[in-house]
Amino acid sequence: MIYFSFKVITMSNIQIDHSSLYGTVEVPPSKSDVHRALICAALAKGRSVISPVAFSQDILATIDCIKALGAEVTAEGGKLTVDGTNTFCAENAALHCRESGSTVRFMIPVAAAGGVSSVFTGSGRLPKRPLGLYETLLPAHGVSCKTPGGLPFEISGKLTPGVFEVPGDISSQFITGLLFALPLLGEDSEIRLTSPLQSKGYIDMTLDAMRRFGVCAEERGGSYFVKGGQSYTPCEYKTEGDWSQAAFFLVGASLGGDVTVAGLREDSRQGDREIVDLLRRFGASVESIPGGVRCKARELHGIEIDASQIPDLVPVLSVCGAYAEGETRIYNAQRVRLKESDRLAAMKNALSSCGADIEETADGLLIHGKPTLSGGFAEGCNDHRIVMSMAIAALRSENPITVSDKESITKSYDAFFEDYTSLGGRNGSLNE
Repeated sequence: MIYFSFKVITMSNIQIDHSSLYGTVEVPPSKSDVHRALICAALAKGRSVISPVAFSQDILATIDCIKALGAEVTAEGGKLTVDGTNTFCAENAALHCRESGSTVRFMIPVAAAGGVSSVFTGSGRLPKRPLGLYETLLPAHGVSCKTPGGLPFEISGKLTPGVFEVPGDISSQFITGLLFALPLLGEDSEIRLTSPLQSKGYIDMTLDAMRRFGVCAEERGGSYFVKGGQSYTPCEYKTEGDWSQAAFFLVGASLGGDVTVAGLREDSRQGDREIVDLLRRFGASVESIPGGVRCKARELHGIEIDASQIPDLVPVLSVCGAYAEGETRIYNAQRVRLKESDRLAAMKNALSSCGADIEETADGLLIHGKPTLSGGFAEGCNDHRIVMSMAIAALRSENPITVSDKESITKSYDAFFEDYTSLGGRNGSLNE
């Protein structure tokens, strides 16, 4: 049996040398898919089995939280068994969400649907990330909220059904949290979007996961209608590979290599599957193969990228742009300022410090590509996607790139540098 606990991670630097990536790698299960499966399983009265699972810090946060609400979770290898029979049995709960924005935004309405008085806490930058929508939305539906403007976030009372008006251009995580919760209520509800929806792929993933657990919501005219009185049904849930993580190695191959990423579903609802079309537009050779994707390097040229549906790809796409001839413009990316770091500023600073020609705009980045970068030191900003993106940037750098906060990758992809090295990437010594 595995016991889940929070551990303090000491950050260090890593030096990454010029190299090329060749071979085959299988990326971990989709973090987004596992989050959703865990929560649906916790809401099902009975035992569900979820596999495969990689125990990143974000996934451990969701496991901690569903256990705090009464679910039983056991692990064997990469398989989790979740029994939701006793979920919501407790009147009070303390939910520590570590640094996971998905966890806190998913779990607040779920706890409210169960009428569990809860205190949500977090670490890193999470306590300052926006939760204001719930602060204004939930009190109109029976739930009292107390917050200093972020975390800790305290709720009491039981969520009531009705119409929930939500802007579509905020994080889709708020909409997902409501979708999980509303089927449990006694009457029907509607999530009415007041502006066009961004990151729709993540909502589609949520609806797919719910359907696999026997619960439905209907998309109709830009809104979501949810029947009340539904019941989640236990199931055996096979998770899919993570397109967000695959993007790092596919971009790495496009800079000078030949990599096959296995374990990916071509029909995935993950929005970051768009990396295939984007790399083709950059000029890389990308082909779908059974169970995966193969990318080979070709001469790259700059493109324009609307990032409204693919915010998590912005850091690694900026690396691709740094090496693509001509100009690359990334726009509609303002929401990435509210992630684990301000990712627009973080990538501008990191790439600039290593010799890239890059400008920060209000909603994105403007990049003038170069054949190579000079190398140097880059701040990882305690952000997993910044660290992994700069490891890819080092592949074509004249001199090594040293990145801080190496251990932040445990948030999503603990084995990243092991997989990177297996493909021929070269890591220098750690500087403690």
